[in-house]
Amino acid sequence: MKKEFEQVFNEVEQDPRNAEYTQRGIKPIVQLSKQAKILIISQAPGKKVEETGIPFNDLSGKKLREWMGLDDNTFYSDKIAIMPMDFYYPGKAKSGDLPPRAFMKQYHTALLEQMPNIELIVLVGKYAIDAYLKEEAYPTLTETVKNYACYLPKYFPIVHPSPLNQGWRKKNPWFEENVVPVLREKIQACLGDTKKENAS
Repeated sequence: MKKEFEQVFNEVEQDPRNAEYTQRGIKPIVQLSKQAKILIISQAPGKKVEETGIPFNDLSGKKLREWMGLDDNTFYSDKIAIMPMDFYYPGKAKSGDLPPRAFMKQYHTALLEQMPNIELIVLVGKYAIDAYLKEEAYPTLTETVKNYACYLPKYFPIVHPSPLNQGWRKKNPWFEENVVPVLREKIQACLGDTKKENAS
């Protein structure tokens, strides 16, 4: 039997490994909808996102929306779902944030079952790419992103939009010159189907 979103969230909050967050009143930071056409799977919320409870409400989110060609209203609509590898901020590391806790992926399957209309899954960053592409991914993130077409029409792997990755973007100008326009095209194609449905 398929579990509803709320059932899964209750399990997440009751998981002893998430006790610290539940005790602080922090809810799983996700954006899910049964009507969603596009699913973004990222790594984990940052500190600023934890404070607001709004996914990608930070500089990374601003850059991601730019890459996807979406305004805030569309990005935070029921047509876009956001399901990170960890639903909570994992804490600070020496450089950037700690990686998402691996056990959280166990909740993905039940949530995915509630979103039958997903047409495109955007894999944001190495953790999401490794978890979903597995052995199909190239040895490096750069190679995987460069060969994004191999994973279409289901997946679209991209580098994480964090400001910490500015150096990577400068070394790899082909990403924003060649890959981002295709990403926007695919996004608009999915949302275009939605517009046709609304018009009919």
